[in-house]
Amino acid sequence: MTDEKVQTQEFKLDPDCELRFEVETKNEKVTLELKSGLAEVFGTELVKGKKYEFTAGAKVAVFTWQGCTVELVGKTDVSYVAKETPMGLYLNCHAAMEKLRESAEKNDNRGPITMLVGPCDVGKSTLCRLLLNYAVRMGRRPIFVDLDVGQGQIAIPGTVGALLVERPSNIVEGFSQQAPLVFHFGHKSPQANVALYNLLVTRLAEVCSDRLQANKKARISGIVINTCGWVKGAGYKLLTHAAQAFEVDAILVLDQERLYNELVRDMPDFVKVVFLPKSGGVVERSQAQRTEVRDQGVREYFYGSRTPLYPHSFEVKWSEARLYKIGAPVLPASCMPLGMKAEDNLTKLVAVTPGPNLLHHLLSVSFADSPEDDVVQTNVAGFVCVTNVDVERQTFTVLSPQPRPLPNTVLLLSDIQFMDSH
Repeated sequence: MTDEKVQTQEFKLDPDCELRFEVETKNEKVTLELKSGLAEVFGTELVKGKKYEFTAGAKVAVFTWQGCTVELVGKTDVSYVAKETPMGLYLNCHAAMEKLRESAEKNDNRGPITMLVGPCDVGKSTLCRLLLNYAVRMGRRPIFVDLDVGQGQIAIPGTVGALLVERPSNIVEGFSQQAPLVFHFGHKSPQANVALYNLLVTRLAEVCSDRLQANKKARISGIVINTCGWVKGAGYKLLTHAAQAFEVDAILVLDQERLYNELVRDMPDFVKVVFLPKSGGVVERSQAQRTEVRDQGVREYFYGSRTPLYPHSFEVKWSEARLYKIGAPVLPASCMPLGMKAEDNLTKLVAVTPGPNLLHHLLSVSFADSPEDDVVQTNVAGFVCVTNVDVERQTFTVLSPQPRPLPNTVLLLSDIQFMDSH
């Protein structure tokens, strides 16, 4: 052990300023502590004197409305104080949403449904988190919907989902994943199967609408929707489809004037379209960093982040597994049965024969009891990862959050792969 002095930095922040820092070095830990004053991270208040520990990959912004002093212990790759932030504008959006909630409470109708759109790496997920945290701090219970299959914040990549938010997100780990509602998409971009993506978005919107009907607090609080960064051409059509499916009241456009103008042109008058600048703290991610974040998401699903989880590993006989994927290759129209459309094939359940090609793939465990159910539109209970395939013995080994046996259900094959390095 070297007796290098651990780096300690103290920052005195003026009101409306933000300390931004990044931890990039592997195995590096940086501890954040609020010494005096008031501050928040993405809308969650920091507790004075509590030490928050961040590891590689963390990109953090500590904002203060009133001024504060914070201390960082450990090696940061970047750390600076920004005086220019869009936080005032973001707070105005929250205030406008809160007004709508107050009126919804008075008239017993539904609160605001807000969708965030914009290209990749403009801070959509962060702004979602901020708006949800502010709502919860006002005593609201909004629903968070994540349509970004590339990152899959609610469960894992390759899924879309919804979550009732009941408490501010954990500074380090994000929102608590109690009982999320998750649907299997199986790819990391909507481009892989647009028909299936739209079908799932419609289904998720229906389920959320039912939830709002059933839960008064959620109904008044409304929904905050995060979307993919694919905003051109067919990607734009996906956004307008989602806006219709969820019957959104407001669309917040981050950082792209062109997208803003297209939406103003195409949305009905009752949908408010608002242009917002991105924060200067937003960092562009390379393809490799995106992949790393995806892997990290899956790793945390099985192994936990701060609190370690201990997944189980067991063998499954090929004969016991009911494996499917969604979407058969599209046939030319001449080969189609009468009255069938090409997109029907893209949302069809197709049986998969187990084999070496399953290795490292994630499988979604469906709540559907049999393939006769509408498996495609049934939510999933969780995920397992295939860590070994034994062709001789006709078994495969899975990593699973739950002990054996696998529930006797349908397993859906995902394109998403995970190399288990534990």
